[in-house]
Amino acid sequence: MPVLRIHRQPFRVLSPLVPLPDGSRMASRVPLPHLLMPGLSKCVQIRTHHHRRYLSSIPSPRTPNRARNQTPSTSKTPQTPNPTWQFGDGATTPPPTHKKHIPIDPHHSSRTPSLNYKLLISAVIPRPIAFLSTRSADGSSTNLAPFSYFQLIAHDPPLFVVSFSCPLPPHPAAKDSLRNLHETGECVINIISEGFVEAANSTSVNAPYGVSEWAVSGLTPVYDCQTVGCARVGEAVFAIEGRVESLRELPSRARPGEVGSTLAVIEGTRFWAREDALDEEAGGVIDARVGFLLLYLFFCLA
Repeated sequence: MPVLRIHRQPFRVLSPLVPLPDGSRMASRVPLPHLLMPGLSKCVQIRTHHHRRYLSSIPSPRTPNRARNQTPSTSKTPQTPNPTWQFGDGATTPPPTHKKHIPIDPHHSSRTPSLNYKLLISAVIPRPIAFLSTRSADGSSTNLAPFSYFQLIAHDPPLFVVSFSCPLPPHPAAKDSLRNLHETGECVINIISEGFVEAANSTSVNAPYGVSEWAVSGLTPVYDCQTVGCARVGEAVFAIEGRVESLRELPSRARPGEVGSTLAVIEGTRFWAREDALDEEAGGVIDARVGFLLLYLFFCLA
């Protein structure tokens, strides 16, 4: 039976690891009974995630301190580690004097890109996730995938960046999301919540182009966007319609003459917020505790 290989590493081990021919280890097959589509296997193999240890440190979801038609509860203002700190006091906890800092040259001949990747994703934390919804220019193909090289970079205009570790189309290595983004210039950036984290993770499958991850995940595509043609995730507490401001290929340092990654700058054109998460009394901000927005999961997907 053919088996889909997940080349991106999910954050959770779903079953015991088994050895693979290449020497790596992979979780045993996980059946997906609802996945009955041509071109896809009925089972998926899932790799372990190097950062599963961090998930145990994520706090449990808390009950929001306010609810519709309820009196807001009083809560203390969060305190810094040293509330009495004053200008000029320096570090609250000085670093150990006997520990030295080690310089690391990212372009040293003995250093591979994978070493830089592992170092950076362990050090630059937390990292927000762009759960990107796109579709092809003719509307025949839709795609849904999470990317951890993502960030808000401006509010006027509202701008976001998503980086793809591949060249632009028509290069065969171009990711499906980037291919659709290049064709149409539009997308929806959905923010992942705890309630559908497993479904979001499942979209990491390396599905053939034209096979939609919406069916893999079982999430709800909602086609009510006002400025783009692709769907937003109905289960997402917050989502952003976006149009491409620019696409830029970045040259590889490890492989001269090749493209290392592609940077997409996306302008937000509409925001969608679930009404129970939008706190108008606080100036129209999102209460991240509603739906427990997961802004700092360690997906290895970029």
